[in-house]
Amino acid sequence: MKRETCKLLILGAGPGGYVCANRAGQLGIDTILVEAQALGGTCLNVGCIPSKALIHAADEFHLVRHLAEGNPLGITAAAPAIDLTQTVAWKDGIVKRLTGGVAGMMKKAKVRVITGQGQIIDGKTVEVETQEGPLRISTESLVIATGSRPQDIGALPFGGDILSSTDVLNMQSVPKRLAVVGGGYIGLEIGTAMAKLGAQVTVIEAAAQILPQYDADLTKPVMARLKTLGVTVLTGAKAAGFGNGSLEIQTKEGPQTIDADKVLVTVGRVPVTDGFGLEGLGLTMQGRFIDIDDRCRSSMHGVFAIGDVTGDPMLAHRAMAQGTLVAEVIAGNAARWDKRAIPAVCFTDPEIVTVGLLPADAPDAGVALFPLAGNGRSLTLERRDGFMRIVYDKGTGLVLGIQAIGAGLSEMAGEFALALEMAATLTDIAETIHAHPTLGEAVQEAAIEGLLAQQ
Repeated sequence: MKRETCKLLILGAGPGGYVCANRAGQLGIDTILVEAQALGGTCLNVGCIPSKALIHAADEFHLVRHLAEGNPLGITAAAPAIDLTQTVAWKDGIVKRLTGGVAGMMKKAKVRVITGQGQIIDGKTVEVETQEGPLRISTESLVIATGSRPQDIGALPFGGDILSSTDVLNMQSVPKRLAVVGGGYIGLEIGTAMAKLGAQVTVIEAAAQILPQYDADLTKPVMARLKTLGVTVLTGAKAAGFGNGSLEIQTKEGPQTIDADKVLVTVGRVPVTDGFGLEGLGLTMQGRFIDIDDRCRSSMHGVFAIGDVTGDPMLAHRAMAQGTLVAEVIAGNAARWDKRAIPAVCFTDPEIVTVGLLPADAPDAGVALFPLAGNGRSLTLERRDGFMRIVYDKGTGLVLGIQAIGAGLSEMAGEFALALEMAATLTDIAETIHAHPTLGEAVQEAAIEGLLAQQ
């Protein structure tokens, strides 16, 4: 058996793993990155990037359809058609370009990338099954960055016409009727895109509302838009089985059936903590997740964990920040997790952006809101739906949280997170000159509303 040694071994080349490897390489740490699949993990290959590519294509197609039907802009267009095979090929091209970029990044940082399935022997040893045969690697530090996978449900196992979020991104044609089981962000993002591409979409959500992590004020504009797009939403309903083009569901009113050619199941994701010997380490767990401290250290000396295997929020940018942190810790630098804010974006239509506390998280806080119907830039984009909202401390004006819902607001996530990290107050935002006309003016207007309420 061939053998290798290194100072740092990372299992998993997703956003956490490859960012950790890159930073470690930049710091001069002898690093090996092990990945069984393509570099980039779920995010680059079957998650964030390909789904946003599909959403963009759907938006463009929907826009042309809108223009072909007559519109107040005075634009005439012919009825469009879409070749989803070509769309998927275009999406795959983006993925290939980005994963190639990761490979180049690893090479520049002098990280050794090994393709194969890793199996943990102990906290200092991993055996990798490669195409050239088994390879045993000895390391001083081990980072577990194995990510997560789609969760299925017993009544609807993946396969055939039952699709996971990965399967749906590679369809070669738009289904006539699509049932989406799960009204969370993944189901609604893909469901909305499919509706714009011409599918008849039905969303089945077990909770009392879609996007149950948000309050009703944030979800109402999404519900209104889904209705405009012809999407049927059933809440308080559970899927019970599928066969012969019919999805069985249980509702408060009793059993029902929904005609569907395909069923997309998006009921959540589970951490990948099995199949590679992790259980043999006997690490302390928090439910299904690996328990870590503020330096991403597990309960075993020299073993770290980052990304989705460490719990919520399962977001690529959280994993990236953890990856950088671990590299700094292993390099001997005094780094620890002290982030005040992790932004979250739901790429529905309209988009939802949240950072920090929601009003329900801080019942004694002030809440200032400015509707996008009063924003000039939003009106020029033919959108009146949505708002900016700031949650703030009534005594000091300290910003505790910012939420926004509206078309194209995902790009505001950075400003919102910066405001919380810099401990901004309402005055800081209100006195900052925002360019006119932009959607960003609305957050300044919300801050001004908050200051007026304090007078």
